[in-house]
Amino acid sequence: MKKDLPLPRPLVDIRGLSIRFLHANEGRPLVRGVDLTIRAGECVALVGESGSGKSLTARSLIGLAGQGARIDAQRFEIDGRSALGFGERDWRALRGAFAGLVMQDALVSLDPLRTVGAEIGEAVGLHAKLRSRAGRAARVREVMSDVGIPEPGRRADQYAHELSGGLRQRALIASAIAAGPALVIADEPTTALDVTVQAQILAVLAARLREGVGVLLISHDLAVVADIADRVLVMHEGEVVDSGTTESVLNNPSHAYTRQLLAAQPSALSRGHKLSSARMVPDVDRLSGRGELSIVREPLPLRATRSDQVVLQAAAIGKRYAKRGAGRANRNDTFTALDDVSFSVHRGEVVGIVGESGSGKSTCANVVLGLVTPSTGDVTFLGTHWNGANVNESSRRALRPRLQYIPQDPLSSFDPRHTVQQLLQEGLFSTRLEKRALLDRSVELLEQVGLDATYLGRRPATLSGGQRQRVAIARAIAPEPALIVCDEPVSALDVYVQAQVLDLLAALQSRLDMSLLFISHDLDVVRHVSDRVLVFSNGRVVEAGDAQGVFDSPEHAYTRELMAASPSLRRARCAAAAARVVESATG
Repeated sequence: MKKDLPLPRPLVDIRGLSIRFLHANEGRPLVRGVDLTIRAGECVALVGESGSGKSLTARSLIGLAGQGARIDAQRFEIDGRSALGFGERDWRALRGAFAGLVMQDALVSLDPLRTVGAEIGEAVGLHAKLRSRAGRAARVREVMSDVGIPEPGRRADQYAHELSGGLRQRALIASAIAAGPALVIADEPTTALDVTVQAQILAVLAARLREGVGVLLISHDLAVVADIADRVLVMHEGEVVDSGTTESVLNNPSHAYTRQLLAAQPSALSRGHKLSSARMVPDVDRLSGRGELSIVREPLPLRATRSDQVVLQAAAIGKRYAKRGAGRANRNDTFTALDDVSFSVHRGEVVGIVGESGSGKSTCANVVLGLVTPSTGDVTFLGTHWNGANVNESSRRALRPRLQYIPQDPLSSFDPRHTVQQLLQEGLFSTRLEKRALLDRSVELLEQVGLDATYLGRRPATLSGGQRQRVAIARAIAPEPALIVCDEPVSALDVYVQAQVLDLLAALQSRLDMSLLFISHDLDVVRHVSDRVLVFSNGRVVEAGDAQGVFDSPEHAYTRELMAASPSLRRARCAAAAARVVESATG
């Protein structure tokens, strides 16, 4: 009989972690009673909604919990040493050498004034003890190659803004692992990335695991967690409410909050139902006495049948840009962002657009909004020539309020100096209401999106992600538009807030009979909300049709590739639709 193999050494061993700030939450702990162990070659995932304490817990492992943080624990060992008494010099020696940190937004995290090679080379010089310029350069190229960056010699001389989202994220991972740390802390590393790039980033992290590196993954995406994590800790209001192996937590959740998170995931069977109403209930077989968990949802408000009225018509639109450095002699040296794209949106219809980064989705949205003039073709909105040859903003002005926009990140779109009331009044500018009526309408809009008058005086920075997105929706519906362009409106939101926002959009659409052009990299979200789907690749629509038909029987190889790259589709809806979980619907 074989003896049990010894477990790999613990990189992190924490018991009873508590983190508080004297001037926040009335001095009460924001994180309390957390037990966390991470071993070499193991991926542990922290999941939960925004504000649950995931990132604060992770940052405490490298001394970045924040100024004024008070950390208490029964045991707080990092790399075999008690870290409760660490000073700043101890933490600086630990960062980079023992633990590398990968943040969510590489464009913000990477220094815009330094090349990618210089960024990665700093970590090599500080911690890998390579003093010679040639040695550092060789190590930089090596680690860039390790994370899948092509032509590392050329890419090392580029700046962050010159790289695609996927290459930037890989460069950030390269910077985090350049000195060979034993632990990688990845805080939402795939949020807002398309499914193919997301798969590439997860493959890079998986390669580190095979090399014996420990990974702490913070994510609100349960599908991503199911794809890579060995163990899962579910956090809610600063506490770990559920923990265990990934299979046990996602297939047989013990806590009501975990069940709520799993049930709120969009799926093939969630269309037409409220995601935020979803709950898992025991379904006990009378004969066997054994039970399974069923997902029960309430139906969304009934929508009007599709109208024959065409709200938007894009006819053979194309957009070409001159490549950087192309002079007068090389005017034909162009990049094609859109190529012969045609589609229509009917009244009350939701048309989804999917595709990887650089496929033309956002360029198409900007053409539809009238922010970019197409090189060829034209756009008709509500029967009026909207964009194309000989069309300018003055000719669009009368119809402009009927076409609105919901951005991915309202915080960067809102004027930070403006209050919620001022933001809403911008959306109501075309209504020419009197002062009292303007205030009443602003309150009414907030109530329509689940907020109240107390939010009128608040500024964007004081709102949560979900609250900001609700304000963005309220501003968009203020002039009662015929069409709203939604560009990744839920990609950065946690599962339950995403469910609430999607339910809100569906309810408002039903009530106002408006149309949506819904852009997202999340195939499950698009499947849940859309009537028809357009699949973009290299600036062209490679597949289009009824959402159910496209997802059930994709015809184009690229569509099948997207679906294969999607973690939730590849892992059968994040294991929530596995044998022990049956989806059903009420109503």
